Amino acid sequence: MLARTDGQPVDQSVIDTVMMRKCIALSAISVKRDEFPFAAIVAKGSDIIVETTNKVVEGGDVTRHAEIVAISEAQRVLGRTDLSGCTLYSNVEPCVMCSFPMRETSISRVVFAMSSPMMGGFSKWNVLRDGDLARAMPEAFGPPPEIVTGLLRSEAEKVWWSWNPLIWTVIKHRGCFGSEATDTCERHPALPSRGGLMYRLLRLRGNYHRTA
Repeated sequence: MLARTDGQPVDQSVIDTVMMRKCIALSAISVKRDEFPFAAIVAKGSDIIVETTNKVVEGGDVTRHAEIVAISEAQRVLGRTDLSGCTLYSNVEPCVMCSFPMRETSISRVVFAMSSPMMGGFSKWNVLRDGDLARAMPEAFGPPPEIVTGLLRSEAEKVWWSWNPLIWTVIKHRGCFGSEATDTCERHPALPSRGGLMYRLLRLRGNYHRTA
């Protein structure tokens, strides 16, 4: 639970819904910039740190996915590489390329609307939930974050359909972004770190170098 300015508690799910709606609106703006309908937000509680769209066309760089741009900008804004305590929102499940930086910056929560069974860093490759990363290299990778899937999925899909109904139909038929347009929201709690003294020392060392 988070505190409002009037001192009353606010359920995290309310914040998640507000943030995801904003993220979906950003994905529509991405289309107007001749980009694919991808967008991402990094927030801490109800405070937005960074919001961005895909910048692949703008930058002439295929690595400029919305999530990577958001993570890069959030580190610059906060002046550190440790993003623990932050939530990353994306209208589409982050791909495996985007998922590794999330683990390296120790993002605490990842929330997305549409799944990506062929490319996703959760449903396909499971980088986001792989506990071995943190156990083997705690100085480089944070513990698996909380994952929230399927939040406002039908609203996110409408943007893709409006962008190009024909291409969206093909994408759906191929199963690239899942097959059922339902808003069933699933929550997967963050996994605790399971390490001894050496794990904790290496983790502290990694955090020191990333915040120094």
